[in-house]
Amino acid sequence: MLENFVTSLSTYLLAVSNGSLMMVAFYAGLFVALMTTLGSLLAIISHKMPDWGMDFSLSFAAGVMIVASFTSLILPGIEATGSFVPAGVGILLGIVLIYAIDRFVPHEHLVKGYEGPEELKNKLRVVWLIVLAVIIHNLPEGLAVGTSIVFDLKTGVVTAIAIGIQDFPEGTVVSLPLATLQKKRFQPILMGALSGVAEWVMVLVGAFFFTIFHSLLPYGLGLAGGAMLYVTVKEMIPEIYKHEKNELLVTAGFFMGFYVMLFLDSMLG
Repeated sequence: MLENFVTSLSTYLLAVSNGSLMMVAFYAGLFVALMTTLGSLLAIISHKMPDWGMDFSLSFAAGVMIVASFTSLILPGIEATGSFVPAGVGILLGIVLIYAIDRFVPHEHLVKGYEGPEELKNKLRVVWLIVLAVIIHNLPEGLAVGTSIVFDLKTGVVTAIAIGIQDFPEGTVVSLPLATLQKKRFQPILMGALSGVAEWVMVLVGAFFFTIFHSLLPYGLGLAGGAMLYVTVKEMIPEIYKHEKNELLVTAGFFMGFYVMLFLDSMLG
């Protein structure tokens, strides 16, 4: 039944897009951006959230990203060529890409603090530094959706649904900490929406690039998977275990996200 839903949704999206994968990517990007924005809207209700709530949200997102990295990106990249080499090279490129962005773009983590060039540390407001950190996190997710849509429409739809689901709590994680830094409620929502728009742009960039350079798609799948793994392992997991408490709840959040993505992927049969 669920597999039929994915098939029907994929067929419908292709029909309303007049057979254009770029338009399908447009709608998929809009979906993940809206989910991020909806999560950010919780800043209107409350500017406070318990630490375990934020950690649970991040751990859920990490679980989704770990599975999606393999089932929707890395493994399909290997199967497409029957060789590990293209996907393996792509993984390395994805890691290097996000490392370079992480190293040279100024941004601020809620736990680890400032990262990036020291000379830019005091030239941007903390709010913008936090937003930049979230945008860096979201870039691989957008790239994953766009690339997987070009590779296989049903895989791309499942990936977009999963990323959209985990973008809701991610949007909350973005907006609520920003709301605690300032009295304005709507500015954090706009910041959260901005991170969603950045992800939307990356969906379109990934789809456009690999539509033109289709032969590089196995490398692109590996690149998106490697980038997501890097963000998850280096940034998200250390953040969710920072308090050394509520570890059982946080771990449960990770496996809940893990099972959700695995379940959605099983729709493909």
